[in-house]
Amino acid sequence: MNIRSLTRGDGVVIGAAVLLFIASFLNTFDGSGSDVPTAWDNLGLLMSMYVGGIIGAALIVLARALPQPRKVVGLDLGQLGVALTVFAAWTALWTIFDPLGAFSDTFGSADVERGAGLILGFIATLVLAGGAVATAVVPALQGALIPAPKPPAPLPYGAQPPGGYGYPGAQQQPSPFGGPPQQQGQQPGQPPFAGGQPAPAPQPPADFSPFWFAVPVPRPLYAEDGAPMPIAELAPGTWYLAVEQGAQGLVAQTQDGRRGVLRDASGIQRG
Repeated sequence: MNIRSLTRGDGVVIGAAVLLFIASFLNTFDGSGSDVPTAWDNLGLLMSMYVGGIIGAALIVLARALPQPRKVVGLDLGQLGVALTVFAAWTALWTIFDPLGAFSDTFGSADVERGAGLILGFIATLVLAGGAVATAVVPALQGALIPAPKPPAPLPYGAQPPGGYGYPGAQQQPSPFGGPPQQQGQQPGQPPFAGGQPAPAPQPPADFSPFWFAVPVPRPLYAEDGAPMPIAELAPGTWYLAVEQGAQGLVAQTQDGRRGVLRDASGIQRG
């Protein structure tokens, strides 16, 4: 689960769900009696408007954070969540017109005022449904909720890159007795080349420079041998290193050191 994949629209949905939960404990309406009910005293209203909206928000956020889409009875979790938020807003609309509902026998037909719980719940369901539906069509709501970390600053000219994750190339170790530098993994005293010829090493194209990038949406990373099954998934909000441009796509390196081909590099953000 990657919370960096959440969007600003998801933030609106989360905030509206919290507001809806608070509203469920407030008075549904203001009557003359002392025993004024809340949503928890009306099971039908509670489940259809308040709990239904909160469950819908949870499904939307869960579907966004999961690396792979999940389905329930053939429906995507996000689609099911949006449907529940719209249903909650529809229930809140008609409850505003008839605030007494199941309590009409208790309080009679006296003129009552809509309580804070009902008004606040109605506003929360409207914001909840609006955020759930508008996220798919409003570009401003599709931005990342948690900003991606800034890429490392470029090294000055002539400086050597650090030897950790993200450095494309073999590290060299100083050789004892003033000999030629040893390649990484070479044992002392072992000849650096086989048969007197330098061992060939794959080099990126001359016009390609490694760069940091982030993907806008989760993208699969495939093995360099062309296998059809992905070996990893690149998540939004995380910076990856592009090491070369291969024939199948952009060759990227993950944080755990795995290399693979990003076949769909459209819309990536360069660092």
